[in-house]
Amino acid sequence: MTAESNASFEIDTPLVFTAGTVGEPGHRVFYVQAQGDGQVVTLKLEKQQVGALAEYLSGLLADLPTINEAHVPTLLDLVGPVVPEWTVGTLAVAWDELNDRMVLVAEELLTEEEVEAAAAPATARFRVTREQVAGFVERARVLVAGGRPPCPLCGGPLDPEGHACPRLN
Repeated sequence: MTAESNASFEIDTPLVFTAGTVGEPGHRVFYVQAQGDGQVVTLKLEKQQVGALAEYLSGLLADLPTINEAHVPTLLDLVGPVVPEWTVGTLAVAWDELNDRMVLVAEELLTEEEVEAAAAPATARFRVTREQVAGFVERARVLVAGGRPPCPLCGGPLDPEGHACPRLN
């Protein structure tokens, strides 16, 4: 790691687990955030990571007992100021059947120099309820779909300034 080592986090009983963005479509930055155990942990991700995580979690939920929809959180705004602890490189998810929790483990993205120096990445572990996962999935899907509209020919994002579609060449 750099001279200022990034911190690792563990929140066993988050009050809130959510995704959010800052910025305009085309220039948005995506985050996940967990609030609980007296702390707020914000991590930066790519849009594709948020989308893939939501779809994977949705598939896991489909294989588990039905949740109580009345307990799915709806107040899922990011708590500001939104300052990420670090950028996520990898994500892992496990099901803790005994405690009826999904365990999300995020690992920090390291630079090439940090990897060569055998730096250990920071980690964040969040143990969330199935209802929190359902709320996260719904919110993440809305955020991912709320980007720039796709080009009808190539599927690439349309920019407000125009789009150089490769299919028109």
